[in-house]
Amino acid sequence: MPNALVVHCTPHEVRVALLESGQVSEVYVERRKDKSLVGNIYKGRVIRVLPGMQAAFVDIGLERAAFLYVADVADPAGASHATLDGPAATATMSDARAELGQRPIQSLLHEGQEIVVQVAKEPIGTKGARVTSHVSIAGRHLVFMPTVEHVGVSRRIVDDDERRRLRGILEELVPDGGGFVARTAAEGRTPEELKADLEFLRQVWSDLQGKMASGPAPVTLYEDLDLVLRSARDMVTPELELIHIDDPEEHERLTSFMRRFMPRFTDRVKAYTRPEPIFESFGVEMEINRALGRKVWLKSGGYLIVDQTEALTAIDVNTGRYVGKRNLEDTILKTNLEAVSEIVYQLRLRNIGGIIIIDFIDMEREQNRDRVYTALAEALKADRAKTNILKISELGLVEMTRKRVRESLLRAHSEPCFYCDGAGFLKSRTTVAYEIYRALVREAPFMDDGDVRVSVHPRVAGVLIDDERHMVEELQTRLSRTIRVEARPDFHLEHFELGSVGGTP
Repeated sequence: MPNALVVHCTPHEVRVALLESGQVSEVYVERRKDKSLVGNIYKGRVIRVLPGMQAAFVDIGLERAAFLYVADVADPAGASHATLDGPAATATMSDARAELGQRPIQSLLHEGQEIVVQVAKEPIGTKGARVTSHVSIAGRHLVFMPTVEHVGVSRRIVDDDERRRLRGILEELVPDGGGFVARTAAEGRTPEELKADLEFLRQVWSDLQGKMASGPAPVTLYEDLDLVLRSARDMVTPELELIHIDDPEEHERLTSFMRRFMPRFTDRVKAYTRPEPIFESFGVEMEINRALGRKVWLKSGGYLIVDQTEALTAIDVNTGRYVGKRNLEDTILKTNLEAVSEIVYQLRLRNIGGIIIIDFIDMEREQNRDRVYTALAEALKADRAKTNILKISELGLVEMTRKRVRESLLRAHSEPCFYCDGAGFLKSRTTVAYEIYRALVREAPFMDDGDVRVSVHPRVAGVLIDDERHMVEELQTRLSRTIRVEARPDFHLEHFELGSVGGTP
């Protein structure tokens, strides 16, 4: 099975799945009304400086103030040459500043000050967005960092000759200094292609600077690409063989984008026209439902328990039905090794970030613990998110971190369960509403004539009638049928039924 991107578009939501060898490895969801903020650049206003936390709150025009840590503040008086060699990541630049010496935040910022910042992490839960003043703008092949002087190459390009070639090209293109990093997609690109990307990024920065005088803060200066185009920019590589997309207009827009920025990959964009929904056709819907579950079975009969909380994620490995064929230590080792690949897969699929504790089954032999740790470190190399792991303890525990940029799949699709007073999760009202939308598109053409009745839990009914009424109106126009929403207090929040009203018996 080929490596592919599968893109499902509706007027209200875009979902993208990355398939590797036919297996769903990553899923991204962007609802049109809740477009991702990561990468957006704002002229903000400092509303509070907190010396005790060495941080500040910045008004960037969102519901909650953004959080700016001192290491993420560009210091005009500090060193301007970063020496690290790697991708332009906020954490990397923060670490570089910390090592070079960072002045206290009260000497850098004051209340009422206007400052240009970029969103590094989405607002998650009750927390506001995390921002940085080390702005970076991503192109197809390069990342431009206007606040530093640094030429580098992504660590994911491992060939030494290619690294030297790319560095040499960049040093010729920016002889007077400048912040540019060659992305993984730059591998094998010609000097002309890199120069075109560099000039495009400089023009974006010039346009952005022109907007800075457009009015008092908060002002939006730059918005990153939406999910469809961002996925193409960030995930299309020579190893990606196909891009399937099911919306004609989005297909044309994506093709135009590819033709302009990635012409050699344009013919890989394919319009999906089969009647079966695209995510069902490629098995993505089933994997999403599996990823929302707490229990994950292993092929041997063992299983994982995945518990996500506000503070951390705990993953527990169990032998389950697997009893092995030789002795207990071999059974435990085999289960733990099998669990490694599934854990890394689930981390990517669920987009789990932050602190992660993995409770492997206790192993008596140190060499077996080393084998499991080595297998985990090797498997994580395929993960595009930055990870750090510590050695397995004698109790079989592994502590690790995975860079969190956006909400996990669970939090994007769920809400605290009011049936159990917040002890667990269930699908959110909005997620159920979008499931109803997709079900109606799929099933309404086969229903009897007449109005369509949607029977749902009262909380979902409220979403359909109020927050998502535009979706219902669009669907009525699309189907040329009236949709009647019926609130059923006896229904579970995730349960709904569709039927026709006044049709042929």
